[in-house]
Amino acid sequence: MRMQQLSILSIPVIAAASGLTDLPSLQVPECPDLATATINQSVPDRTLFPLTTASLCYNESSLQITFKAYNETNYYYNANQTTNGDIWEYEVMEAFLYHGQNDPTTYFEFEVNPNNVTYQAVVYNPSKVRATDAPFDHFFVTEPAADGFAAKTTLDKHAGTWISTVHIPLAIFDVAELQGSQWRMNFFRTITSPSTYPNQTLGAWSPTDEANFHMSPYFGKVTFV
Repeated sequence: MRMQQLSILSIPVIAAASGLTDLPSLQVPECPDLATATINQSVPDRTLFPLTTASLCYNESSLQITFKAYNETNYYYNANQTTNGDIWEYEVMEAFLYHGQNDPTTYFEFEVNPNNVTYQAVVYNPSKVRATDAPFDHFFVTEPAADGFAAKTTLDKHAGTWISTVHIPLAIFDVAELQGSQWRMNFFRTITSPSTYPNQTLGAWSPTDEANFHMSPYFGKVTFV
């Protein structure tokens, strides 16, 4: 795998589980069955957000996520951006993933935009909330296709939707037993337009209490069943 410090994702789970009591949960089946996380609340206000779904399943080698964005009007992205570019500045759908039950200080971030450009990196966030003046870093997967990542995006401008189906190799998480394994995850969507950029509207499956996705105590609880 062509990335730095991959071993940080396989640190034994020793910290306490999140103290938050209203975290969403999801039981993810083997493919082709699906479990769906719904994004319909804004960050941080928890007001109504355009419907977005992330439907998950797994097999022996990968986690599959099908993102679907509804009520899309702009499909706004920067055509000059390529793999691991700052696509998060525009419109993206995102997954933050961690194998374990604690509030992680390292986790995996995957993003995809309407142009099917992807971003994949291990995030190092020892404060768990990207605190001001605290360390924060990321380590890119530089050749995602060669490492088993895949994405396919379809736009339907008549219906106002875009769908991205992605495959994330489970080997990156060093999980030996898939069935029964417990995870922490969160899913997000950002919305902007030529008239509002760089301002964004943010939505989350498990909304954070500030305009900051990198808050691992808010990651929901997921079990592979």
